[in-house]
Amino acid sequence: MDDVHLGEDLEGKDTEFTWEVKANDRAYHMQFKKKGFLCWRQKKYKSNAIHTAKYNVFSFLPLNLYEQFRRVSNLYFLFIIVLQSIPEISTLPWFTLFAPLVCLFVIRAARDLVDDIGRHRSDKIINNRPCQILRGKSFLWKKWKNLCVGDVVCLRKDSIVPADLLLLASTEPSSLCYVETADIDGETNLKFRQAPTVTHHELTSPKKMSSFQGTVTCEEPNSRMHHFVGSLEWNSRKYPLDIGNLLLRGCKIRNTDTCYGLVIYAGLDTKIMKNCGKIHLKRTKLDLMMNKLVVLIFISLVIMSTLLTLGFTFMVKEFKAKHHYMSSTQKHSEAMESFFIFWGFLILLSVMVPMAMFIIAEFIYLGNSIFINWDLNMYYEPLDMPAKARSTSLNDQLGQVQYIFSDKTGTLTQNIMTFKKCCINGCIYDSDDEHGTLRKRNPYAWNPFADGKLQFYNKELESLVQGQRDRAVQEFWRLLAICHTVMVQEKDNQLLYQAASPDEEALVTAARNFGYVFLSRTQDTITVVELGEERVYQVLAMMDFNSVRKRMSVLVRNPEGSICLYTKGADTVILERLHSKGAMEATTEEVLALLGATAIEDKLQDGVPETIKCLKKGNIKMWVLTGDKTETAVNIGFACQLLSENMLILEDKDINRLLENYWGENIHQRAFKMMTHHNMALVINGEFLDQLLLSLRKEPRALVQNAVVDEATQEPGVSALDFLQARRISQMWRYFGPSLATSQAVASKIRESPEVRRERAFVDLASKCQAVICCRVTPKQKALVVALVKKYQQVVTLAIGDGANDVNMIKTADIGVGLAGQEGMQAVQNSDYVLAQFCYLQRLLLVHGRWSYMRVCKFLRYFFYKTVASMMSQIWFSIFNGFSAQPLYEGWFLALFNLLYSTLPVLYIGLFEQDVTAEKSLEMPELYMAGQKDELFNYYIFMQAIAHGTITSLINFFVTILTSSDMSTMGSSSDCQSFGVLVAISSLLSVTLEVMLIVKYWTLLFVGAVVLSLSSYVVMTSLTQSLWLYRISPKTFPFLFADYNVLREPSSLLLIVLNVTLNVLPMLALRMIHRTVFKRRPKEEEEVPSEEVIVEPAMRHLRRGIPARRSSYAFSHREGYANLITQGTILRRQTHTDEFCGDTVCESPNPSEEDMPSQNKDSIFNPRKISILAKKRRQYLGKGSQEEVHPNASSSQAVEKQATIPTTTSAMSGQLPLSSSEDQAFYSAASQYTLASQPERMDVRSSLSRKSPPRWRDSASSRTSQLEVPRKKHNHTSS
Repeated sequence: MDDVHLGEDLEGKDTEFTWEVKANDRAYHMQFKKKGFLCWRQKKYKSNAIHTAKYNVFSFLPLNLYEQFRRVSNLYFLFIIVLQSIPEISTLPWFTLFAPLVCLFVIRAARDLVDDIGRHRSDKIINNRPCQILRGKSFLWKKWKNLCVGDVVCLRKDSIVPADLLLLASTEPSSLCYVETADIDGETNLKFRQAPTVTHHELTSPKKMSSFQGTVTCEEPNSRMHHFVGSLEWNSRKYPLDIGNLLLRGCKIRNTDTCYGLVIYAGLDTKIMKNCGKIHLKRTKLDLMMNKLVVLIFISLVIMSTLLTLGFTFMVKEFKAKHHYMSSTQKHSEAMESFFIFWGFLILLSVMVPMAMFIIAEFIYLGNSIFINWDLNMYYEPLDMPAKARSTSLNDQLGQVQYIFSDKTGTLTQNIMTFKKCCINGCIYDSDDEHGTLRKRNPYAWNPFADGKLQFYNKELESLVQGQRDRAVQEFWRLLAICHTVMVQEKDNQLLYQAASPDEEALVTAARNFGYVFLSRTQDTITVVELGEERVYQVLAMMDFNSVRKRMSVLVRNPEGSICLYTKGADTVILERLHSKGAMEATTEEVLALLGATAIEDKLQDGVPETIKCLKKGNIKMWVLTGDKTETAVNIGFACQLLSENMLILEDKDINRLLENYWGENIHQRAFKMMTHHNMALVINGEFLDQLLLSLRKEPRALVQNAVVDEATQEPGVSALDFLQARRISQMWRYFGPSLATSQAVASKIRESPEVRRERAFVDLASKCQAVICCRVTPKQKALVVALVKKYQQVVTLAIGDGANDVNMIKTADIGVGLAGQEGMQAVQNSDYVLAQFCYLQRLLLVHGRWSYMRVCKFLRYFFYKTVASMMSQIWFSIFNGFSAQPLYEGWFLALFNLLYSTLPVLYIGLFEQDVTAEKSLEMPELYMAGQKDELFNYYIFMQAIAHGTITSLINFFVTILTSSDMSTMGSSSDCQSFGVLVAISSLLSVTLEVMLIVKYWTLLFVGAVVLSLSSYVVMTSLTQSLWLYRISPKTFPFLFADYNVLREPSSLLLIVLNVTLNVLPMLALRMIHRTVFKRRPKEEEEVPSEEVIVEPAMRHLRRGIPARRSSYAFSHREGYANLITQGTILRRQTHTDEFCGDTVCESPNPSEEDMPSQNKDSIFNPRKISILAKKRRQYLGKGSQEEVHPNASSSQAVEKQATIPTTTSAMSGQLPLSSSEDQAFYSAASQYTLASQPERMDVRSSLSRKSPPRWRDSASSRTSQLEVPRKKHNHTSS
């Protein structure tokens, strides 16, 4: 078998269909191997077990050590330890550095181990989930990890799909299967999949399935979630397969009792796992900078050691010339002595990179993580969910974020549709029960079919409905109960609605609570209970919603015989159909009578607009990456104030024209400067990203170029928009092109591929926009977008999401935040931080992130200062000791200085320092920009700290040495040990006063830290210089009573005060002068894009639509089940019930392959929607020309409108003439507009009426004929 190469660039080649799956044949798949690492060959067809953890028992130690030694500082410490172990050159005991290094490794390894154990537990839970696998002629319960490619699986209702399966059959009519894909694309609405016709008819029992020997040939495993091409070969015939036949791993089976599938991709080959990405070590900017600083310090130490060694060489020659009799005592030559001295100096100066700094930093990171966990302001009481820092090494990077990549559904929105208000015949009816007090008393108790979850209630509207006096109100609720594609089931004596869109379910539920209950439907009828009276409407035709029509219509004949056309849709589409267009443009849906409007809200999470606004003030750019449609995401952007009405919104065609001219030599290449002066946004889709991200993708390029994208059929006239868009771009060039100059000339000098140049141009354009929205993107595309920005912008990125579709994005970003939402815990388990609400991100970044960054930066600056201030004296001392590498300080002072004597104040800085309070941080988000610009710690500040420390060491050493000779004449001791003690105490007090000056947040805790640090010096020095320890080991404790002898002399105390004063007062004065000058000459404020876009009158084309109205109904509403309903495919019939009974499967009729429905489009949730309802009468629908398409207008209103319109006509014999090309989309019912046949009806209505008869229903109202006119005559007058 040929080797498999998945990551190759296959440009110019067609996608090869080399993935063969044979049903019920494990041995066939086991024989194939593919090339692995080196000579290792692994199985081509993977098992279904997944492994997302980084380590196992054998790989933990080597891999963790490899990751540890990727830090240059650890390599440096290991190198110094090796040098210290050589007796000839060692100046310090080897264990003084080895023990702290082991401690540091243990701390970091324990942290990584805890994180990875959590991943192992998660993998174990998933791999051990139960499922039914066909073994022989029966299904046995096995674990997910035992599943293999080619196995046949049985799934029940509410089961999670364990692998990518080809649907073979189900208990639903025509082997449909309803799935929820919340963990894949974040959408909670139902989607349907359908088995191939041949397997639906043939595989009707487990026995037949066990003998099934079909072969599926398809594309190799890839990450394209919405694309699948293959064929099924069975009994010498081939049947085509597409994504509509595939159940993806992670989907949940809904409203389907039982279904059966063939495993196509298993485990890590499944599409969702291909989108998950790999776990990689995340490093902060400060961490990466520290690597460079360690290298810089090491080079500096080598240079200084070399210079000191040269000094030693000259000194040795001079010494031997004067003392020739000492030559016999030298064991080594001058060159060898110089060589040993060089390494001795390197070891002695190695403390310039203090090990204690890295150990203390780990505790600082841990402490700041605990503070995040303890923050009650980020505790979400409804879910009992506090914020949680799952990673302890990224806190400082929270203060440097420049880009946020956010999911939409469940992250920005609550994913809950609510019926907010309605307008009927000009009267607005708002809810009287905003606080839920009336719902506790059940105001709909008079209605046995009422849904108790409905939050809307209006007493005035309820009285109008029950009074049955207002005909507009009756028609309004009747329309909502009839014009839809909702399916109904009965469970626990209650009606359950399943809709293609959540907003459609909300409309039908509202009508249900107000007494107009959708009860059941058949292929050509729909049954509604209207205030206790059961009425059957015959469905003559149905025109479903799509993204071009933006409306839905249903043509029905009521029990009185009148034909009515009910329509609902976007207001921008409906309002233009309230009047006639003329004889030549007459269509079915025109001259409609307006009934009213409805408002449906997909609530944003609490505080989302305020959070985004505050983050934007902090110069944080927000990108929304969602699987939803473009229009829905745009409306969410307006609702959460990410977009504004004054923004110039560029879409795919606009961007393509910009990118095409970006590298040109003409004036068009200068078009990007306008982004810095105007408020602009980009709105792009997954197809555009496929063509853009070619250099980052590891998929075969043929898969990208040949991708099939589902698009709604465009109505005639849409092509006219191309002219408008072209004109829009030309106007943009005309007005903004001449005033621009870009820096792409530098990039053009570099030889780059066209793909890289295009990516660079796109990122340059997007970085100058205020917002970017990416729609219809897959999980892998989300990660590629994040990687694209990281590649070309070199900025800190943060990704936030709540579903499995966000995992790859969360792993790719520098910081991943998981929301504990309704879509499972996958995002949480792979995140660095866990929040319960999006609004907590504001506090996480602006408070904890900024504080952590400020604390770590101040900690690093001060630590370098105090290290240089104390240890540079060793270099000055070498000048006076013959460059002999003799230590100046007591060995225990060197060991304990950074670990004990100066540790607590430094630890206080890293844990508790505050420049402003949390409230001020939130009120002034502009303070956050300091972290984005690396203002608090950079190479300049590092050199400042080194220079300050050097000056301190010079003062402490040379002032002491200059006065020591005078002090000796006064009777004070001037020996080497006393001199070292004076310099050591002066250094300790100088750095302690410095920390007292730089700390802005003084508390009793800080005072206690300073006192304890100085007290620890007194206690430890008394011990190490005591007589009894000196007697035990004179070499280890040589400084006998050294401090006591020095401090008892008044001159020594005065010298220490002089040193400290010379160190502190000049620096204090310099800072005051600098602060005064800085206040007088403030920095020029950066030019921030204004919220208002100043556009010339001739540039009004650039505005997005009409600001007065923006409708979202037509965008959120997805195409329903009209095609399946009118064909009867979706309906369960009483005479032929598709169900698996025991070991047998009953056959059911299935439509021909020509009648099979096309794949449904994904559902979209919208922030707020309003429906408009209307009514009209027509006697004849004339034949007309095609209808003009008008683009939707945008608006700044908080709520968006959608329209629903019914039409009444008198009864007509024969077929109703329909016109225009769009009317061809009507799905004609099988009845051909006649009541002659008895329709077959869903059994929900009859069973429900038997179990729970409505209180309003008269027992005598039961009819022998389902289409018999009810006894209670319904008044239906024409208008």
